[in-house]
Amino acid sequence: METSSGRRRGLDIEWPVGDGTRVPFEVFYDQELYELEMERIFQGAHWCYLVLEQEIPNPGDFVCTYVGDRKVVVTRGLDGSFNAFENRCIHRGAQVVSRVRGNAERFNCPYHMWCYDHAGTLTSVPQQKGVKNKGGMPDDFDTAGRGLRKMKVQSYNGILFGTFAETIIPLEQYLGVELVGHIDRITSRPIRVLGYFRQAVSANWKLYAENLRDPYHAPLLHMFHVSFGIQTPAMSGGSYMDPEGKNNCIVVLTDGREEGDRSLLEEQYKTNNKFRPEMTLADPRIIGTKRSFDDNISLVIMGIFPSLVIAQVENAFQIRHIRPKGPESFEIYWTYFGFDDDTDDETDDKLLVANMIGPAGFISMEDGEASRLVQEGIRNHTGEFSFIEMGGRGPIGNQDNLAQEIALRGFWQYYRKVMQFNGLPPREKA
Repeated sequence: METSSGRRRGLDIEWPVGDGTRVPFEVFYDQELYELEMERIFQGAHWCYLVLEQEIPNPGDFVCTYVGDRKVVVTRGLDGSFNAFENRCIHRGAQVVSRVRGNAERFNCPYHMWCYDHAGTLTSVPQQKGVKNKGGMPDDFDTAGRGLRKMKVQSYNGILFGTFAETIIPLEQYLGVELVGHIDRITSRPIRVLGYFRQAVSANWKLYAENLRDPYHAPLLHMFHVSFGIQTPAMSGGSYMDPEGKNNCIVVLTDGREEGDRSLLEEQYKTNNKFRPEMTLADPRIIGTKRSFDDNISLVIMGIFPSLVIAQVENAFQIRHIRPKGPESFEIYWTYFGFDDDTDDETDDKLLVANMIGPAGFISMEDGEASRLVQEGIRNHTGEFSFIEMGGRGPIGNQDNLAQEIALRGFWQYYRKVMQFNGLPPREKA
C-alpha cells in the first residue's frame, strides 16, 4: 500500500538489497506492518516463550503473560499437564483472568460467569436452558468442543513454549543445535526463580531483537562492560546461529589473560571515554562473585525468535521476555533465576549482581536508551536505510569474533521470509 504522500506501507516497504545489510527505517514504525507481524509471527508457526515450569509447580497454578500483544493464560492442569489459552471469553470477548498469577479451581468470566477448566475448555454456561422455561441458549447449543482459543505447549528443560499454529516443526529443531547446547548448560541444574522486573522501552520491538544479536555494541555502549572486564575487544568469543538465522547466541570467554591487553584497549578507545580503568565500585562485590559453572564462559546472550532472551552476564541469570505494545513501544519482562542447590550466600550474590543487569542497572538501561535513540532518529524517515556491514557483506553464518553484526543480517533475512515480503525492487535482486 502507498499513501497519498508516496510513502510505502506494510509489505510494500522497499528493501534495497536482500542480504540484510540495508534495513528500511519504515519497518520500525509502520502500523500496518506491525499488525501483520502480530498475525504472521506471533500467531504463526513459531514457538513463543510462555513461562518457566517452576512458576506453575502445583495443579491449578496459572500465570498470565503475552504472546505478541495478545494476553494468554498458562496453567498447570489438575492432571499435571501444561496448557495455554487466549485470555478472552468466547461469549462477548471479556478478559477472563485478571490476576497475574495464582491458583484456581476453574476460570469464570467476570461478565456472565461462563466457566472454563484449566485447559480453557468451556464447561458450563449459566442459564443455558433458560429460567422457568423462558430464554436460554438455542436447543442445539452444546458446550462440548467449545472453549478459549488454545495453544500447543511444549517444554524444553523446564522452559515452556507455545504456538497458535496447527503445524510446526519440533521445538528442539526450532531452537537449533547451537542454542540447545547452551540451554542445556544453563539448565543443567534445577532453576529457582528469584524475582521479576518490568522495563518499558519507547522503541520498536525489533530494535531490541537487533541489540541482542549485536556483540559489536557491548564494549562501546557499555562503559561498565569494558572498564570492569565483562566484555572487551580483547576477549575471545563469537556468535552462533540456527540454520534459519532466526536464533542467535553470543558467547564471551575469559581466560584470565585479558589484563595483558591494556595497550590494545587504550588504542581501541582513544577517540572516546568508554574505557575508564581508573573507575572503582563503592561495592566491589558486584564484580567477581563466584560463578555457578566451572568454565570460562562469562557471558551468554541467546536471542530466540521472536521474543525470548536467555542470558548469563557474569553470575546473573535471567529470562527476558519481549512484549510488543505497538509499533513504537515494547516491554521487557525480566525473570531472574538462580539454582535450587545454591547456598544462601550464592543466592545473595546473584541478587546483588542482578542490580547490575536490570532495567536500572549499569548495563541494561543503556540498551533500552539506545533503542529509544534509534527510534527517535528514524521516525518518519522514508526511503532511508540502516547500514549493517560490520563483519562484511559475505555469507551469513557462525562467527568466531565479536567485532561483527552478522547475526542481525540473519535475523532480517528470516524476518523478510516469514513476513512474506513480495521481493526486492527490480533494480537489485537478492
